[in-house]
Amino acid sequence: MLSYPAKQPVPAVDAAAIGAVRAGTDRPDPDVRRIPPPASPPRHHNGAVTDLDSGPDGPQPFAHLSVPNAPLYREVLLAFARAKERFIVHLRPEDVAAELRRDGDEQLAQALDKLVEWGNLRADADTGRVTTVEDFHRKRFLYQLTAAGHAAEQAIAFYEDAIGRRGVLQSVALTDIADRLAALAALADEPDPDPAKVHLLLLTLAERFSSLADNAQAFMASLRRAIDFSDGDVDGFIAYKERLIDYINRFIADLANSGARIAALLDEVEARGHERLLTVAARREASDAVPEGADAAEAFGRAEAEALESWRNRWRGLRDWFVSGGTARPSQARLLRQAAVTAIKQLVDTVGLLNERRSGRSDRSADFRALARWFAEAPDEEAMHRLWRAAFGLTSARHLTVTAATVAAWDEEPPQGLPWADAPPVRISPQLRRTGSYERRGKPNRVQDRSELRRMLRERADREAAETAAARAQLHTGGPVRLSELGVLDLRAFRLFLALLGDALAARLPGDTEVKAITGDGSMEVRLSLVPGGGEVRIVTEDGVLTGPEHLIEITDLSGGGT
Repeated sequence: MLSYPAKQPVPAVDAAAIGAVRAGTDRPDPDVRRIPPPASPPRHHNGAVTDLDSGPDGPQPFAHLSVPNAPLYREVLLAFARAKERFIVHLRPEDVAAELRRDGDEQLAQALDKLVEWGNLRADADTGRVTTVEDFHRKRFLYQLTAAGHAAEQAIAFYEDAIGRRGVLQSVALTDIADRLAALAALADEPDPDPAKVHLLLLTLAERFSSLADNAQAFMASLRRAIDFSDGDVDGFIAYKERLIDYINRFIADLANSGARIAALLDEVEARGHERLLTVAARREASDAVPEGADAAEAFGRAEAEALESWRNRWRGLRDWFVSGGTARPSQARLLRQAAVTAIKQLVDTVGLLNERRSGRSDRSADFRALARWFAEAPDEEAMHRLWRAAFGLTSARHLTVTAATVAAWDEEPPQGLPWADAPPVRISPQLRRTGSYERRGKPNRVQDRSELRRMLRERADREAAETAAARAQLHTGGPVRLSELGVLDLRAFRLFLALLGDALAARLPGDTEVKAITGDGSMEVRLSLVPGGGEVRIVTEDGVLTGPEHLIEITDLSGGGT
């Protein structure tokens, strides 16, 4: 909702500034002058006429936007605005009530009186239906929009249209601009071009160019909002993204082709003397300027100079939009093409992300939400600690400074839940306890020969690889088998089986009864299908018993190790 401070005097209306905004320049139009506020005739209500001078500080047509009953005031004023569009000047209270489809109650009458007080409406005594003396003394009014009220409605409508405007990419405007420039090039060859034709072509060119630039800016802004808030209507966003991408691609192609033609036409018109055409248009505009001062010729010359500078500014804007000023100053058309290409990439990325979410694929935020739910559902702190270690893997790092004693300590590592009192002690160097640092002064240690340590690590890695290969061979089914037929799995095979089962279940969509998945390294493939009425299966392992619904599973070793 718009909010304006109440009770502020209306300043003089600078119509020249308004003309400058419409023309897209920072200079005033030469044929518009500063209009002082009209004189304020006396006002009176309750049986007489109320004019613009409402309130002690003049009209306050925006005051109704910041009061508690603002929605009712907006509905009433919109009813008067619609009536004005139908060329209906006056409305009675019952007409307003009918337009709003409500009863003509006291609240509506008070709203009309307040709008008269603020200067939005004008109240005239309604004597057309007076038949008795009592009717004459009864309070009856005809209401109409004042000039200030009508201007306020236009301002609010313009604001709401600009804010809610979506914009379009006007490929047709590119063709129109090129055609107007071609016509100007033809007029530039004439020794005495028709001022009316030149002026009309330049006005049309400025209007089409302004519409193209404004709509392109509004469209790119709305497109960014659509991408940013694509989560609101996922189905609708995905449904229209293909048409939207085609629409943007067509405009990019048209902009590239027509933009090159427009740039060439601009150079052609300038080579034939565009300054002469701008002067002709400025002289024609100056002829309509309001005469000021005693010297008419001086006033005309000043108006012509202002109009010429305004047209030069518009021409520079048109040229900067389509013609680059080197690598440091790319044209606005090129920047628009780059923004459109970037928008297409963002659209494709957004659609891909939405499809991943719809297909059930996990992302980091979903993983953390699931982890938080598991923490909340953990039965005790011990389970929370196990979950933490499994999720984040914050175990001790393996450094190369290992010894046989270190390897033995790894093999004899106490269980995770061992109390502190029963755990083996951690030996700390006396020097660290005394000085807080392991740093030792004096001659540095000799470089140690770590070949034996590397050999131990290599043997350990080979042993683990052999165990993994054996587990892969054990899990290779050679065809579909039931989970209940897998038999007893050792620790290594069971961990690999859990990883394969997790990949398959993560790839299964809701409602699917069969799924195929491949491990991240591409070495194994698993096919999983639900057995209807198969009941519950129990898989015995060294760590315990895994239970779940019966499935048919087929595990294939793609690396060839299981064949």
